[in-house]
Parts: sequence; structure tokens; C-alpha cells
Amino acid sequence: MYPQPYLDYLVQFHVERDYFECHEILEEYWKSAPQEQRQIVWVGLIQIAVGLYHQRRGNLNGAKKMLTSAHSILEHHPEDVLRLGLDHAALMLLLEKRLEELNNGLSYHSMSLPILAADLREAYERACALRDVPVTRESDLNDHYLLNKHTLRDRSEVFAERARQLQLRERQRSEPGS
Repeated sequence: MYPQPYLDYLVQFHVERDYFECHEILEEYWKSAPQEQRQIVWVGLIQIAVGLYHQRRGNLNGAKKMLTSAHSILEHHPEDVLRLGLDHAALMLLLEKRLEELNNGLSYHSMSLPILAADLREAYERACALRDVPVTRESDLNDHYLLNKHTLRDRSEVFAERARQLQLRERQRSEPGS
């Protein structure tokens, strides 16, 4: 019932606390749908992960911006949040509390999404069991790679694809009749 990328996101969010990977997983899933079928609820969940990534790194302005946007999106789509098995009211309160903490300059601490639906909880627990991980753990604030993944990950494939696309465009421009 729940897409595998969503379950992967939840494992990354609650266990690995790899918010950068959460963003990557859901963005790829969201973009895989035809543009007219893309659901904004996925953007809200992506923005929660990005906001927490920023907060954990000390970028409070980036965190506020992302979490404010996530709150705004998800606030207006309660039925979509509920369809994803999350408690909409509890999620709104969590986001509001986190924004208040940010405004008061409080440090990052791990946050868990409020799973409401029993079938989501079961699917999530199965996903954790398959990976042989607990259903939750706190962020490792000493994991340099996890905290700075956006600057440390291997981007060679992305750069190679950009170069390939640039060559294609240049070839198309230089072809006769273009």
C-alpha cells in the first residue's frame, strides 16, 4: 500500500537520521511521476528532512525556511498526510514546536514523524527488520560525513551527466538546420 521509497525515507529519517538521503529518495520518487500527477505532500516531507539537515548543521535560517514551507504545504493537505499514515494534527504540532525552538536558538535534537496508521507502522517495522536495524535511534552528532554529506558525497556521476548533456546541446546547435 505504501511506496517502497516512502518506507526507505522513513528508515533513513528515524534510524539512520540521514536527512540528506531522505531528500534524495523522495525527490527521485516524486520526480518519477508525470508532472501533472506529482503530489505536493512529498515536497512537504522532503522539506522536513532538509530543514532538519540544516538545523543539525547549525544553519538555522535554512532550517526555518524549509520547516516553515513544509508546515505551510502539509497544513493545507491533511487528507494526503493521513493517506500516508501520519497523524496530521500531531505533525503540525511537531513542526510548530520545532520552529519555536529554532526561533529561540535551541540546538538540534532528533525528531520522529507521528505514525498513526497500524498498516504503516507494520510496513515500517518490517522494513527495519529486513535491514536488521532498530525502529529508531538518535542522530550521531559526531558523524562528520552524515552532518556534511552534501559537500562530501561522490558527485562524479552527476558531473559526467551534466557534461554529456552539454555536449548534446552543443552538437544540436552546430548541426545544419538547427
